[in-house]
Amino acid sequence: MRLLRPSPLDRRILALSVPALGAMAVEPIYGLVDTAIVGHLGRGPLGGLAIALTALNVGIYSAGFLSMVTAQRVAFRLGRGDPAAAARTVVSAYWLAAGIGLGLAVVAFTGARPIAGALGADALVVDHAVTYLRVSAIGIPFQLFVLAGNGHRRGMADTRTPLRILVVANVVNVVLELLFVPVFGLGVAGSALGTVVAQVVSGTWFLLLSAGLIGPRRLPCRADLVDLMRSGGVIVVRTVALLAALTAATAVAARLDTAKLGGHQIGIQVFFLLALTLDALAVPAATFVADALGRGDLEGAAQVARSSLRLSLLASLVTGAFAVLGAPFLPRLFSADGAVRSAATVALLLCGAAQPLAALAFCFDGILLGAGDFAILRRSMLLALIPFALPAAATLLWPQLGIAGVWAAISLWLASRAGLLACRWRSGRWLPTPSPSTA
Repeated sequence: MRLLRPSPLDRRILALSVPALGAMAVEPIYGLVDTAIVGHLGRGPLGGLAIALTALNVGIYSAGFLSMVTAQRVAFRLGRGDPAAAARTVVSAYWLAAGIGLGLAVVAFTGARPIAGALGADALVVDHAVTYLRVSAIGIPFQLFVLAGNGHRRGMADTRTPLRILVVANVVNVVLELLFVPVFGLGVAGSALGTVVAQVVSGTWFLLLSAGLIGPRRLPCRADLVDLMRSGGVIVVRTVALLAALTAATAVAARLDTAKLGGHQIGIQVFFLLALTLDALAVPAATFVADALGRGDLEGAAQVARSSLRLSLLASLVTGAFAVLGAPFLPRLFSADGAVRSAATVALLLCGAAQPLAALAFCFDGILLGAGDFAILRRSMLLALIPFALPAAATLLWPQLGIAGVWAAISLWLASRAGLLACRWRSGRWLPTPSPSTA
C-alpha cells in the first residue's frame, strides 16, 4: 500500500510529469494519425509511410540533444542561480536548430529515393515513401525549433506550455489530414502536408515564446555553442545507436513481407505512444536532478531518482495492460487487411510485455541525463545493440520467426539498456556535481 501512497516528492514529480506525459503522448499522435488515415489507402501507401517515418525519425531524433542538453543546462544553471547563462544556452539551441534543420531538409528532399531504397522499400511502396519524405522536408526545421523550445521550458520546470502548443498543433494536423486525404484525395502527399503545417505552427510558437523570455540577446555565444555541440555530439552517438535499433527493426520487417511491415508500423507507433509516454516521468527526473546538483544537494538528487523509478514501474503496468488488452482490437483502427491486423496483434502483445523494461530504461536515462552523465548514456546504448542484433539476425535467416522475432529483438534491446544503466545508478558514480567546464 505504501507504493500507492504518494509522498510530497512524488506529488512534485507527478505535477511536472502529467503535463509532460500529455505532451509526449501528443507527439506520437502525428505518426498515429498518419498511420490511421493512410492505412485505409492500402498496403502500398501504409508501407511507404512506414519507410518515410522511419527515415524522418532518424533525423529528428538525432537532433534530440537540442531538447535534452538544453533542458539539463537550463535547469542546472537556474539551480546555480545564473539565469543569464541559461538564456545563452537557449539562444544557442535555436541557432543550432536552424542550421541542422535546414541541412536535414535538404538531405530528405534530395535523397528521398535512395533513402527509401536503403530501408528496403520495394516497388509497391517506394514512390509513396519518396512523396512523403519530400513534402515533409519543409517542416523539419520547425520540428527542431520545437525540440529547442521544449528543452527551454523543461529546464524551467514548465511542462504545461509545451502541452498546450502540441495539442493545438495536433488538432490542426488532424483537421487538415481529414481534408487533404479523404476529402481532396491528395493521398500520402496530403497526409505529409497536414503534418508540415502543424509543425510550422508549433515551431513558430515555441520560437516566439522563447524570444520573449530571453530578452534582447539574439546572437549565440561561442562558448555556449561549443558546449552544446560537444555535449550534443555524445548524445547524437547515443541517439544514432537508439535509431539504429528501431530502424533495423523496420528494415527486418520490410524484408519479411509487406503485410508484416504494415503490422510492424502499427505496433511501433503504439509503442512510441505508450513506451515513450513513460518517458514523461524521466522529464521531472532530469529537471529535478539537474536542479538539485546545481544547488549541490546530492541527497535530494538521489531521492528524486528513487521516487521516479517507483512511479515509472507503476505507470508501466497501466501502459502494458492497455497494449495487451487492446491487441485484438486496436489493429482494426489502422487497417482493413487481415494479414496486417494479424501481424499487428502479435506486435502489440509483445509491446505490452516490454513496457516495464521500457519504463526502467527511460527513467534511468532521465536520471543520468539530469546528472550530465552523457558518456554512460552513449556507452550503454551502443552495448545494447549487441543483444538486439542476435534475434534480428535470426529473423533474417529464418523468416518464419516473423514479427515475433522483430519484437524479441526490441525487447532484448530494452532489457540490456535498463540493466546497464541500473548498474551505473547503483554504483553512485553519477552523483558528483558536473564540473564547471561542462556546466
